Amino acid sequence: MHIRTVASLLFSLLLGGCDTLGYYAQSVDGHLELMGQRRPVGQLLSDRATPEPLQQRLRLVQTARDFASRQLGLPDNDSYRSFAAIDREAVVWAVVAAPEFSVQPREWCYLVIGCASYRGYYSHQAALDYSRRLAREGLDVAVEAVPAYSTLGWFDDPVPSTVIDWPATRLVGLIFHELAHQQLYVPGDSGFNEAFANQVERVGVERWLESRGDRQGLESWRAGQQREQQFIQLLLETRQRLDRLYRQPLPDEARRSLKAGEIQRLHQAYATLKQQWGGFSGYDGWFRRPVNNARLALVATYEQWAPVFSLLLRRAGGSMPTFYQACEGLAGLPHDQRQQQMQALLKAAGSQQKKPKNI
Repeated sequence: MHIRTVASLLFSLLLGGCDTLGYYAQSVDGHLELMGQRRPVGQLLSDRATPEPLQQRLRLVQTARDFASRQLGLPDNDSYRSFAAIDREAVVWAVVAAPEFSVQPREWCYLVIGCASYRGYYSHQAALDYSRRLAREGLDVAVEAVPAYSTLGWFDDPVPSTVIDWPATRLVGLIFHELAHQQLYVPGDSGFNEAFANQVERVGVERWLESRGDRQGLESWRAGQQREQQFIQLLLETRQRLDRLYRQPLPDEARRSLKAGEIQRLHQAYATLKQQWGGFSGYDGWFRRPVNNARLALVATYEQWAPVFSLLLRRAGGSMPTFYQACEGLAGLPHDQRQQQMQALLKAAGSQQKKPKNI
């Protein structure tokens, strides 16, 4: 635990009003409770009382953690070298909100990490209560379970029990993703941060599978990635159509009707996509809750810049240090200039994708 982190959080409490005080207090209490549950992976592996299934998963964590630093150039520290057993389905719950007729999410600003398009709670009930408060303001809201998170290197983050039984590629990918946030993080630019971490996660998992000689696993993972990208593209296209709709000078009732029509169109398009996948239903759960602007905004936060970072990695010839250097160059630009550069790179990435393969 770093003293500077605690000092920053306490300073945040002193700056805030009653609402902010309560929010930061639950954040500090929840995080310190999580840190208190940590046990080193090595200690658990040498403890005969540790069940064999858990030992197997911890060995996987240990292998992936070493791979992250040695092969991907990610920070070599004590993050994800410990395990925390917690008795709930998520570490925190994130509240996301957007206006009824806008695809742009609301942002909340924090002292340490800058502004972000979510507000996190260690209590599910507290997250639900806050989301209802936002809904009464007329906002589209979503409460999303967050199974793990990164403190950006301020603390030695553990692997929580909420993810330990995930499929191997998801668990390994999570470690790569969260360490990527420690490698590079731009305060107040959630879209940049998440797309960068996603790119590191994807290339990391692919290289990890290749290093193990797991051809079958690699083929299965690539097929899953293809489905995921098709699904994400479906959501992004819906968000783009809604954005165009909201910009039209229409009465609110007309907008609501057309919005409902676009969401129904999304459901139908997903049904068609499932048929193309031979009935694969892995994304059915996403539709079990109402589709709204907040949930679509969250997808965009993670994915809208994905082609940019894919392009930068190709330009780097697959070299992670060169890729990181290019990303750091973008991160160092003023916000507006960075956005302009990202848009130019996005256009360039789109142009390359449209080129015939023999060019």
